[in-house]
Amino acid sequence: MSNPLTDLAQALERAHIPYMVIGGQAVLVYGEPRLTRDIDVTLGLEPVQLPLVLGVVQEMDLRVLVGDPAAFVEKTWVLPTLHESSGLRVDFIFSWTPYESQAIERAHTVTIGGVPVRFAASEDVIIHKMLAGRPRDLEDVRTILRKQTVDVAYIRDWLPRFADVAGQDILETFEQLYREVQDGL
Repeated sequence: MSNPLTDLAQALERAHIPYMVIGGQAVLVYGEPRLTRDIDVTLGLEPVQLPLVLGVVQEMDLRVLVGDPAAFVEKTWVLPTLHESSGLRVDFIFSWTPYESQAIERAHTVTIGGVPVRFAASEDVIIHKMLAGRPRDLEDVRTILRKQTVDVAYIRDWLPRFADVAGQDILETFEQLYREVQDGL
């Protein structure tokens, strides 16, 4: 049986689309095992390059979950799809910021079933999780901090730049989580 994650990695490589896997799948690599029913992949593409992604969608036989993909992607920068045989949702996230470009370049390759898959670096997974800020995301940050040695200076450099987007002091929240983990809490 094929693996949707490795199939996705191979299809993106064949299409020469820069990418990194983020979200729960990346937490599985860096943190604690947990149930996740989706694959979130950030692409080094802008929405105008949607046709390239639709080629990957077609190759993988994914079902697009919106009626007008071009309009939806233009508005949200996300193309939600479903890998029907596994039931996994696959969200293609378009990007344009200098941060996302750098994060894609920093991605680590992990070999799964003989296939190289590019995962966001642990620091970038932490940044993404801090931006999301839900209780599950903050717990994911704790588990990554417990399991990995991370470049805290890199995280401290980027988080304040997202304070306006997050609507909270995410650096302060990160510092609290970091102290708790360092103190063994």
